[in-house]
Amino acid sequence: MSALVALVAAVAALTAHALVNATCWLRRPAAGPVEVAEAVAVLLPLRDEADRVTPCLRALLAQRGVPDLRIVVLDDGSTDGTADVVRAVAGDDPRVTLLTGVAPPPGWLGKPHACWQLATRTHPAPTVLAFVDADVVLAPYAVAAAVTELRAAKAALLSPYPRIVVRTAADRLVQPLLQWLWLTFLPLRAMERSPRPSLAAAGGQFLVLDRAGYLRAGGHAAVADKVLEDVELARAVKRAGDRIALADGSRLAACRMYGTWPQLRDGYTKSLWASFGHPSAAAVVVALLLVLFTAPPLIALGALAADSPAPAGLAFLAYLLGVAGRVVSARATGGRAWPDALTHPVSVVVLGWLTFRSYHLRKRRRLTWRGRPVG
Repeated sequence: MSALVALVAAVAALTAHALVNATCWLRRPAAGPVEVAEAVAVLLPLRDEADRVTPCLRALLAQRGVPDLRIVVLDDGSTDGTADVVRAVAGDDPRVTLLTGVAPPPGWLGKPHACWQLATRTHPAPTVLAFVDADVVLAPYAVAAAVTELRAAKAALLSPYPRIVVRTAADRLVQPLLQWLWLTFLPLRAMERSPRPSLAAAGGQFLVLDRAGYLRAGGHAAVADKVLEDVELARAVKRAGDRIALADGSRLAACRMYGTWPQLRDGYTKSLWASFGHPSAAAVVVALLLVLFTAPPLIALGALAADSPAPAGLAFLAYLLGVAGRVVSARATGGRAWPDALTHPVSVVVLGWLTFRSYHLRKRRRLTWRGRPVG
């Protein structure tokens, strides 16, 4: 019984932490209208994105509140006609510049190299750089609001995390874990105030940076070989002596990261090993997650079968507290709470399997993404 009480207390503490993060410390930029006087460059790296770049680019062209806006697009070796789609959507809009990328040199991964080309080949006038992925669709005042929040936070890097669009069962099982993990386990207030690079998080779908701070940190050249280039860039910014901030960007941006289960599976597989570091650390973290969030409903069923109502009640309470944490996360970040939160134990199992797969394929040197090796 004492072990079950401790389990309930641990899950309750984590859910309470998520609630505090969501209600007290999570920044929420205004959805607009707002206007900024600074010159801003929105940087869009593309590799074989012909089928989904149109909504993204149209949303960029529709941005308001940024009178001096430049949109710089890099075609990173696409073979599906991505550049032609960009030309068709942009037309003769003078704000758009289309660049042709070069293959990454030894020691560089594709995404950091594409972002570095964008940052170094754009016009020197913009004081803010906003990196956007092709699967992100911005609201009309998203860029202006994000720049305003960046300055309000006195940060060199702001990560306004988009609302993750979920449509399939796999989406609904896995994707909400992104926001749930950092709301539950990351001390947001301490992360903003502490200079420690280890206390850093960021999402590369939508990143807004002070240009001078970006260059002080070494830009993407400082994270050339990193799979999680977004998180590593945030750490580099901290190492350079600047601040970072996370924000709820669910009212500013929406993102459908993966269209199919194989894409989702492979997308997480390529990077989970980098999230945890050493395999033993990953094993400890996954085991802890399974004990805290997957074991309780199994224990409750077992206790009921053994006619032990008190242990069953405690285990069921732990399960409900875990579900409550998922609901808090969903409500705070524009996600879907019901009935998805009820499957939280299954989500954690899937995360564990994806983590194992990530390490397994990395050990066999079989991790690839967009036709390029990673890891």
